Amino acid sequence: MKSIRELYRIGTGPSSSHTMGPRKAAEMFLQKHPDAASFQVILYGSLAATGKGHMTDVAITDTMQPHVPVEIIWKPQIFLPFHPNGMTFMSFDSDKRQTDEWTVFSIGGGALAEEGENRIDSPDIYEMSTMTQILHWCEQTGKSYWEYVEQCEGKDIWEYLANVWGTMKEAILRGLDAEGVLPGPLNLRRKASSYYIRSKGYKDSLRSRGLVFAYALAVSEENASGGKIVTAPTCGSCGVLPAVLYHLQKSREFSDARILRALATAGLIGNIVKNNASISGAEAGCQAEVGVACSMASAAASQLFGGTPAQIEYAAEMGLEHHLGMTCDPVCGLVQIPCIERNAYAAARALDANIYSAFTDGHHRVSFDKVVEVMKQTGHDLPSLYKETSEGGLAKNYQPMD
Repeated sequence: MKSIRELYRIGTGPSSSHTMGPRKAAEMFLQKHPDAASFQVILYGSLAATGKGHMTDVAITDTMQPHVPVEIIWKPQIFLPFHPNGMTFMSFDSDKRQTDEWTVFSIGGGALAEEGENRIDSPDIYEMSTMTQILHWCEQTGKSYWEYVEQCEGKDIWEYLANVWGTMKEAILRGLDAEGVLPGPLNLRRKASSYYIRSKGYKDSLRSRGLVFAYALAVSEENASGGKIVTAPTCGSCGVLPAVLYHLQKSREFSDARILRALATAGLIGNIVKNNASISGAEAGCQAEVGVACSMASAAASQLFGGTPAQIEYAAEMGLEHHLGMTCDPVCGLVQIPCIERNAYAAARALDANIYSAFTDGHHRVSFDKVVEVMKQTGHDLPSLYKETSEGGLAKNYQPMD
């Protein structure tokens, strides 16, 4: 299992798989062929179907076009077998002769892979890769999930997570302060600032929920406008975890050290899903993005409130289980409707999962690993029109306002 550095990626929105991944691939191909006279990039499947709404072409051309011309070819009806987010880069010399060709896949969270599961990331550093194994380790050693992360990653992981947390908080503050309309044909107005102000007028319970909504909306709206965020585990689901952690730190005065430990545990949860199933909406639907984000935030909240390893596992299980089957159907191919609202709802659901697990002893019938397995199979069973193609569900036949 990879480092959680590969899960928590700091970058710009609106999509980790459709924007961050292709930009990284373009950078790599450009670096390999600095003397090329021109480039051609073919986008396949989901990457082509919603690429314009996700600014895939902008990410590639902004990287390559300053150097040499690049042509984008869209093939939304062709799905390569390995993953729905396939792309082929081709380089040409001054005589228009092709000099190289590279097919690569954006597999979610900004990560890239070549055919045959050859992920272009850091090496595996986690010996255990299932929740069952790690939970048993915690019970046998008396240690916590975050201590397993530290053992595998090294103590310098805290410096990285501090940077992650700083970026998350900055996105919340920018989002709360920003107003106006998000880019794209939907003419969707930002809501975070108004939710934040209105929440102040309510008493404790409603104010608390309103603030959580506001924080999640703030980050998600920053992502939708191409702002700087952290994949957690993806761009489309980047508002859930920051909202939960920021709200709990502000309302319960948790120290930064405890927040970073919660981030480590959340990263471990996301990593398990990424390793054993998927965090790609194009591969498994929104359950793999917002569902996993909710699971990560549920576990983080449970740890902050003193949950046992079993209770933390249960909270994570509920966060994912109750998102099973969620489709990825972005209207107009934009990471706005229903994505932004889903982040707010999932943040609230994560807090509920923590409360529910806190009332139990942590023992339950369906394990987290089983839910991950079911999520993967459910994702495979979903028709492609419900997996980030904008051909079905909420996105079908939607006409944007003039």
